[in-house]
Amino acid sequence: MGGPLAVALAFLWAGAPETAYAVRGQLVPACAASVSLHGATSPFQAAVLAGADGRFQFKKIAAGVYTLAVFVPGRGETRKTIDVGPSTAGKRGRVELVIRLDEAKMAPDRTGVVSVKELSIPDRAREEYRNAGRKLGQRDIAGAIASLNRAVELAPQFSAAWNHLGTIAYQTQRYADAERYFRKALEVDGSAYEPLVNLGGVLVTVGRYDEAWNYNLHAVLYRPNDALAQSQMGMTYFGLGKLELAEGYLLEARKLDGGHFSHPQLLLAEIYIRQKRSAAAADQLEEFLRYHPDWPQAAEMRRGISKLRGSRGT
Repeated sequence: MGGPLAVALAFLWAGAPETAYAVRGQLVPACAASVSLHGATSPFQAAVLAGADGRFQFKKIAAGVYTLAVFVPGRGETRKTIDVGPSTAGKRGRVELVIRLDEAKMAPDRTGVVSVKELSIPDRAREEYRNAGRKLGQRDIAGAIASLNRAVELAPQFSAAWNHLGTIAYQTQRYADAERYFRKALEVDGSAYEPLVNLGGVLVTVGRYDEAWNYNLHAVLYRPNDALAQSQMGMTYFGLGKLELAEGYLLEARKLDGGHFSHPQLLLAEIYIRQKRSAAAADQLEEFLRYHPDWPQAAEMRRGISKLRGSRGT
């Protein structure tokens, strides 16, 4: 896949992995919850519990872009993209977060609904799945893959394990493998959301926009408050050359999660440049840098903003 969309999707974090940071947060309103941190562009996973006071902390986190997921039993889950790096952590090396829980926007808690296939997954397979998560926390990608492969060997109906294999394959740019794993996850559980939206993402990445349209539209209808689904729908329409439709979905993704790892502002800027709306493009790039101050190409982007501000356009 080439062109501006490829550029928007291909950038990976280039921070210094040898520097470790702390991530500390406060849930508002305060409540007990499980909080997990997932690498957005490279395989990583960690989880902690927030106490009744709503406070949580992750230690020894490498610089990068992460998805922070908060699950409150009986209420649902909310997700937010965070940047961990020198600018966001400050001199003390701590990223301080306040996560506001809006139940109306949370993905509903479906843990009480267990399918027959899930009930049939043996404990050994579940333990391999949990072990894969622990290995990712140690950044042992090969070990995590081995554990997940054992999990699906023991339980071919284990949709979450297939999806996890697909996520790792995608993050390590093995897109054909990722597509195969996500399709397998959907084959064994057609109601699963994660492989649905993930398959839509793979198809966008490899430029198969007509196929991606079906999956990303379904994902948007399934979870309209998911920034990833909205962003991928925008990317799909961009790839199909329908810029006005793309703009609407990308603006919604930006509204839901301004710092989302899919970087909707970059594609919005490209749309506005094509429409000769230089000031609007500059606005998007400036907003992007507010969310991602340690972006490797920040200096180059600021020079581009200056040029856009100096040109005519709305």
